[in-house]
Amino acid sequence: MIKKLLGLTAGVILSVAAMASANGDQATKFTVRIENTTKPDAFTASNGVKWSLAYSPGTAVVHSEHAPIFSAGKKDRGKGLEAQSEDGDPSMLAKSLKRAKGIKSVAVYNTPVGATGSGPITPGAAYQVTVSAMPGDRLSLTLMMGQSNDWFYAPAEAGIELFRDGKAISGDITSQIILWDVGTEVDQEAGIGSEQGPRQKGPNTGKAENGVVKKVADGKIYADAPSVMRVTITPAM
Repeated sequence: MIKKLLGLTAGVILSVAAMASANGDQATKFTVRIENTTKPDAFTASNGVKWSLAYSPGTAVVHSEHAPIFSAGKKDRGKGLEAQSEDGDPSMLAKSLKRAKGIKSVAVYNTPVGATGSGPITPGAAYQVTVSAMPGDRLSLTLMMGQSNDWFYAPAEAGIELFRDGKAISGDITSQIILWDVGTEVDQEAGIGSEQGPRQKGPNTGKAENGVVKKVADGKIYADAPSVMRVTITPAM
């Protein structure tokens, strides 16, 4: 549950040191910034209650393997994405990916920029994390949509290409972020559900859904990532 994450340890779960490749190239460091661009009480539920959107701590995964975290249209793998998506806790997912095939590094980001402790990013706040990668590597990010039962933001299952024509990418990558439903818990209306992160009695307490991972397509503004967040990536010069 998001509000119970203050005790999580900040920083990298696994990091792979930059190494020279066969042709002498060095790994490129990238700074990834995730900003909550919404305003407080920007959303109104069907019962008239106004609510704010927050995002949980998450993971930044550099990988070469296709679909290291989930596969659209398939059930959750039981490797920690459920805890990330239902309770905003990325620690189990990070641990499970640590030695998985094709994983180059896994980092947990859980401390908002300028904060002294871990927690969610509320309107106007941001996370920032640094990763290293080589040409051919891809980036996957995860974080919970904090006013949901089991929704998470992430790129498509294959991740984001970090190099194009051998050059490191740079700039706004928000258009590649998608709101997903992990399919493990029955959905309630966003912002007011009693079994959602801010209101549930404890982690993993909602009614099981036994569904599959799929895109959230309810027509609401939060389902369009560029409308509610900004994700940018900057390679070291």
